[in-house]
Amino acid sequence: MTASPRDRTYRIANWLFARLFWALGIRFDVRGADNIPASGSAILAANHIGFLDFALVGYAARERKRFVRFMTKRSIFDVWIVGRLMRAMRHIPVTRTSGATAYRQARRSLDDGHIVGVFPEATISRSFELKPFRPGAAGLAISRKAPIVPVITWGGHRVWTVDGRRSLKRGTTVIISVGAPLWAREGDSIDDLTQRLMATMADLLTDVLDDYPGIPTDDEDTWWVPHSRGGSAPDAETAAGLDREALARIGESID
Repeated sequence: MTASPRDRTYRIANWLFARLFWALGIRFDVRGADNIPASGSAILAANHIGFLDFALVGYAARERKRFVRFMTKRSIFDVWIVGRLMRAMRHIPVTRTSGATAYRQARRSLDDGHIVGVFPEATISRSFELKPFRPGAAGLAISRKAPIVPVITWGGHRVWTVDGRRSLKRGTTVIISVGAPLWAREGDSIDDLTQRLMATMADLLTDVLDDYPGIPTDDEDTWWVPHSRGGSAPDAETAAGLDREALARIGESID
């Protein structure tokens, strides 16, 4: 365990989120948490479908008494109180124009024996299925000879996600599935490891979707179910168009 007195803020945040989850009556099904190393560096690579994903991945890591240093958008750090808390928990700010600085900080965090959390899709998937992965997680793993631990969360998007989708309805089931660590093989390129990570996470997501007990209550409640599963969530092509529109509104490129 790499906790220290500096992690007091993180412990408090974990406690607050635990109380929030209790108040929302969330029913957790955490699988494979023992795949998260109890000590030493690692990269947790998770899918991204809602605003609670950070807390959900952290919830699974808490079972192993680990704190995850997430790589996350710089804009969150620019919010005064939130930014102070994020820095106190040693999360890592990322900007689209200076990603190299963030990756240097992530490498230092791994060198210090921490777990770094990465969302390889970079932004929330509006289709709720996997988008193409960026190579950062694999690059960190290869450069620091650290394992990548794949994580799939499902159900948290029903509570709070993009496009104004949120619900305080109690009793939502959230599955957090942690896969076996992936290590770079001899001769692996960053692209090789990225593709293997994506394939592994796709298999985990399929298993989670097959097992998920929640069902829509009516036709309007199918928004959170992927198009490929008969839901009304946008398909991948439509979701990519919505992503471009959302980024254009804030003056950013999807690349």
